[in-house]
Amino acid sequence: MLGALLPVLLLAPGCGIRATDVVEAGEPATVEVAPADQLGTLLYFVSSSSASRLMPVVRKSRTVQVGDNGAWEEAGSTGAPDALLLLLLGPTRAERDAGLRSELPTGRRRLAVELNADGVRVTVDIPVTGLSQAARQQLICTAARARTADRTEAVTVKGTDGVIGPAHCSV
Repeated sequence: MLGALLPVLLLAPGCGIRATDVVEAGEPATVEVAPADQLGTLLYFVSSSSASRLMPVVRKSRTVQVGDNGAWEEAGSTGAPDALLLLLLGPTRAERDAGLRSELPTGRRRLAVELNADGVRVTVDIPVTGLSQAARQQLICTAARARTADRTEAVTVKGTDGVIGPAHCSV
């Protein structure tokens, strides 16, 4: 039996695959999740699997909560103010079931969005200076994405206790 295995053992290391150097292939691939305002509204929520990892969520149309039982209803198209209002309402039941959450205080809020040459200025009726980095990025990325498709828009957020930014989306 050893005689039958010996040729296999001797040939196994020389199976014809040679070592190669690392081959440079360029930058990592990027994926466009959804063009701004073409397929829906893009919101950013926090993944429950990672404390700071933001995940984009595309809402096909304006989704509004209709009651305290967690029911959601579809409405018309959205712009930057509507996208931020949706973000502040928090994830839908399906999004929560998928492991997404918000680090922002949720509920109906008043806000204003001003678009100018310097970027997006958001005014909200919540304290913002004590928000976690993930919560700040939720606001910044959603506001930037609602304005442009490339998320490079500078965003300033003014709250009841001060101002954060201008900052850029880090996702």
